[in-house]
Amino acid sequence: MMRGFDFSSWESIVTTIIGLALITLIGMGIRLVMMFTIQQRQQRQNRQINERLKVLIAAYKVLGGAFTGDLGVDPRHLRDLRRQAEKEGVPFEDRHERARRVRDAVETALSDIILLGTDEQVRLAQQAATDLVAGRVVHTDALVVSLRDFIRKALDLSPIPSHLAIPPQGPLRPAASGGRGGGGAGGAGGR
Repeated sequence: MMRGFDFSSWESIVTTIIGLALITLIGMGIRLVMMFTIQQRQQRQNRQINERLKVLIAAYKVLGGAFTGDLGVDPRHLRDLRRQAEKEGVPFEDRHERARRVRDAVETALSDIILLGTDEQVRLAQQAATDLVAGRVVHTDALVVSLRDFIRKALDLSPIPSHLAIPPQGPLRPAASGGRGGGGAGGAGGR
């Protein structure tokens, strides 16, 4: 086992010790570089996971921020709402603008979920987006449940007990704009 080492003179002993020290330093250097590289990769993955969670939590808040009121998303665009108001002979009101803002926020949340969601969430978001494009009212409660379960699991929280009946959740209604309707922080938008 010790055949490669020469202990016949002091010079050979010093040379052997220096050689062993050099090999040990090189080995430690390689190990440190590998550890640093692995640590950097893990930190990058953690940042990506954290950013993904932030986006999905924001989407959850938009899609499931309300328990009461109209929990469906009106697919009509502002021009369609104006035409309907003109056709009915009623003034165009802020409620139409609010419906448009809800739809726009839901569309943004759906695109984020399609980008960063799980397979099930992408499928549910794709169906909701298809319904919006087709002009059908969209209910997001199944997608909200999927997001909630995923986020709780990712945050290492226990699942919500099955005996708790959580009411269906729908899109967060934006706060009234301007001076009408109680200002920017009123209603459900103040959450």
